[in-house]
Amino acid sequence: MAPDNDFSRVLLDSLTDGVYCVDLDRRITFWNKAAERITGYPSGEVMGRFCRDNILAHVSETGAGLCKDDLCPAALAMREGKDLQAEVYLRHRTGHMVPVFTRISPIRDAAGGIVGAVEVFSDNSATLRNKELIQQLERLAMTDALTGMPNRRYIEQMIQSRLAEMQRYGWVFGLLFMDIDHFKAINDTYGHDAGDEVLKMVSLTLMHSQRPFDTVGRWGGEEFVGVIANATAESLSLVADRFRALVERSAIVSGSTSLAVTISIGATLARPGDSMDSALKRADSHVYVSKQNGRNLVTVG
Repeated sequence: MAPDNDFSRVLLDSLTDGVYCVDLDRRITFWNKAAERITGYPSGEVMGRFCRDNILAHVSETGAGLCKDDLCPAALAMREGKDLQAEVYLRHRTGHMVPVFTRISPIRDAAGGIVGAVEVFSDNSATLRNKELIQQLERLAMTDALTGMPNRRYIEQMIQSRLAEMQRYGWVFGLLFMDIDHFKAINDTYGHDAGDEVLKMVSLTLMHSQRPFDTVGRWGGEEFVGVIANATAESLSLVADRFRALVERSAIVSGSTSLAVTISIGATLARPGDSMDSALKRADSHVYVSKQNGRNLVTVG
């Protein structure tokens, strides 16, 4: 069901939250301006299509697909006749994953029968924080020119700062060393322009899915490093596996071609007596284990 008058459409288009409506068959009948902004999809590309076509590739925090009938929040809201809310990820039109907070309500006709559903969603990433950080880093020449994320120089300073905090206050932190699997093959097969787009896609997925108090940056080439604050072995593993799963779900789509990648991750907690080099070397050695065991894996140690 779509809004039934021009005033309602103008009102919904003025919202900062994304709004879209589906009918009982989950055909998209309305798509507001904020939905275009958050997802990158203009209304003309989605109107009349089915949300079950996996347009937004909704996934859970663990990377589980949610667009099947038995897992779709919209389908569940219509089936159970009640409001639902969830924190999920959607795939932006350019390929990276974006965390959103979504609220779904069934739409009823005058007789009380369910005729569709409306979903309201908002960007749940640390977008503002990221923008402020990037502006600050640009002034200090600490951003990576290709991806716009923190560069190696900034990550090194962050690690040294965390080591000093650990020595002074006992605050344990973790390191993630992340490497894109088979990246050379992507450059060889699709060209370096495609390789650059993959790097941008991975970097945006990592930045959008990081916690506000963590830092992820490009180390060089196809390597990325995450500095994870206040970490335990369990929380470090959870953060690492979220990164891995969401990168796996990312994809650059051009026409009928979809280019997706995976990452292998080595994770370690900083230890008393660690230097930056020793901690990074240990994390990097775990990347090698992940690669040896089949790639698209997290190794913690």
